[in-house]
Amino acid sequence: MAKQGGLGDNLYVDGFDVSGDVGSIQSVRAPMTLEVVTPINVSAEARIGLLHDGGIDFTAFWNPTNVGTLDSEHDVLKALPSTDRIVSYFRSTVLGAPAASLVSKQVNYDGTRTADGALTFVTNAVANGYGLAWGNNLTAGKRTDTVAGNGTGVDLGSTPVSYSQGWAAYLHVFGVTGTSITVKMQDSADNATFADITGATFVAATPGRSAQRIQSSSATATVRRYVRIVSSGTFSNAVYAVNFVRYEAAGAPR
Repeated sequence: MAKQGGLGDNLYVDGFDVSGDVGSIQSVRAPMTLEVVTPINVSAEARIGLLHDGGIDFTAFWNPTNVGTLDSEHDVLKALPSTDRIVSYFRSTVLGAPAASLVSKQVNYDGTRTADGALTFVTNAVANGYGLAWGNNLTAGKRTDTVAGNGTGVDLGSTPVSYSQGWAAYLHVFGVTGTSITVKMQDSADNATFADITGATFVAATPGRSAQRIQSSSATATVRRYVRIVSSGTFSNAVYAVNFVRYEAAGAPR
């Protein structure tokens, strides 16, 4: 694969697209706590993995023309809510590209005015209850549906053709015109015959902004090579984004 830069990325917070005001992503991290378990008969430390953690840190510009409208980062971030926030970083808006998501606490919104007059705000989103997870976007950035339908299958990898370590999925809804939209995931071995993934249906989203995380009820649930989204409901316009995580190792950060 050719090396890539970070052009064309997106950042979503609770169904708000703050990409236009975010100038840099300082960190997308998924550290693991380690316990030292060195026995007396070895000459170097031995460690085992414990709890997973995670965080996304980013810096935004002050954009007064956007305050109070659309996806103003200031309006989204200034309140510092004590409730959980779902944050997703989409590494490009190409279908199937890597994406990282986490359920988090927003711990700050720190403004800095430098001597040259630049005004920026730093936000740290720290994982809460689940570690940060990398997956693949099942929508090319934000997807707009005017009718219910099937998305394009995303190839999650051919070796092996399936994993039995469970899954998680993140949904950001940027707006719904109509009653509601329901988004679910299906998988396939050949990108032709698809079947519903057990439990992989988000709660119906109604008009307004929202975000959800769901996961498999079993840590040994199988996900096959190809995955797609399917939308249904009563709506004339719905804008949303999905990050799907297929866990490929035991002890995943859930």
